[in-house]
Amino acid sequence: MTITLAGTFADRSTWSMQNCPVARTLSALGPPSAVLVLSEAYFGTSRFGDFVRNLGMTESAVTARLQHLVKAGLLSRKPYREPGQRTRYEYHLTQMGLDLAPTLVSLMEWGERYLPHEEGPQVALTHSGCGQAVTAQVRCASGHDVPVNEIVMRPPWQAPEDDASPGGL
Repeated sequence: MTITLAGTFADRSTWSMQNCPVARTLSALGPPSAVLVLSEAYFGTSRFGDFVRNLGMTESAVTARLQHLVKAGLLSRKPYREPGQRTRYEYHLTQMGLDLAPTLVSLMEWGERYLPHEEGPQVALTHSGCGQAVTAQVRCASGHDVPVNEIVMRPPWQAPEDDASPGGL
């Protein structure tokens, strides 16, 4: 089961991964520990000391990851000042960071399924509105679940070919 390559993507020897959206995303995320910092922001952590304490990382590592995520546009930095203290910064998810949530949900789901903890599942995501499980899924604009072998990748400027007979390379 693979993704079907169509249009100019069909000849794999004519294009490279240099402008790949996956590579750009991984570059924006930075090292794997930056994803943990980002996850912590999803849990509501916003202050530097809380990131350090909750993640068990060194201050220098957290500083580097926060700087990277701010520069990448996933977090914003906002000043705050406690009475009698110097100005410090809080870190908040930007819209770009919030839009990454389905990817992190997918990573959590995948990790629980394929890299289970010896004591069993460690994470359960549920919808606060109805209590049902939250899952990450690949769907088309019409709402159909789409398995990998029914995905066709083509340049956006090329007209769709007949996708009725899916099947990878």
